[in-house]
Amino acid sequence: MRYIGVTTSLVEGKVPERISLNAAYVRAVQSTGAVPVLLPPHLAGAPLDDLCESLDGLMLTGGGDVDPARYDERAHPKTVGVSARRDRFELAVLRKALERHVPVLAICRGMQVLNVALGGTLYQHVPDVFGATVCHHQVEAGGQRDQVTHPVEVRRGTLLANLIGSGAVGVNSMHHQAVHALGQHMVPVARTADGLIEAIEAPSLGEFVLGVQWHPEELIEVSEAARALFAGFVAACESVGAAATS
Repeated sequence: MRYIGVTTSLVEGKVPERISLNAAYVRAVQSTGAVPVLLPPHLAGAPLDDLCESLDGLMLTGGGDVDPARYDERAHPKTVGVSARRDRFELAVLRKALERHVPVLAICRGMQVLNVALGGTLYQHVPDVFGATVCHHQVEAGGQRDQVTHPVEVRRGTLLANLIGSGAVGVNSMHHQAVHALGQHMVPVARTADGLIEAIEAPSLGEFVLGVQWHPEELIEVSEAARALFAGFVAACESVGAAATS
């Protein structure tokens, strides 16, 4: 049995303060036979260190925007949902995972955190730069979360291509921010027709360090590619875990 750390959102400034996570992430991990372990941003110190040591993989989930100060920019008027506590926590947990060389799957905001952690920057509001030739925020446009709305072009010979195939792959889309300048070690492995980077990898940092801008957890029931992505992630966790205990 493999245990996957799954980060949660944090709603601050309200009473009561809340942590939350869309159930689709839990279902996606469980569909592979692995166990999701929720990681609230309030964990710290020795308890967090001990927990991270027991995890076989890390999933960084979606949510509010990363603080632009993390990449030396002022906030755009459309930048919303910033949580300094969550940013600090996820950057710390990600660093621990990379140091231990456990697999990392970073989804939507998670992909942005991964890029920023390695010195990259973000487009704070995609429509300002790319217009509306591709619907990057399908929910605002009336689409459903489990609806495939546009293709991404996956580069041949990459980890992502090995998991879901190269060429055009249909995805969903729920983001207004995205990777701009790539972080150190990051390699772009999928783009949309308008040129936006939709997936990144860091092969020099580990066997499985992958970020995707879409939400495969919402597509488990309708997409073979989404199922293959999660199956490949957990298989990598099993491989690394087996090597660590041998």
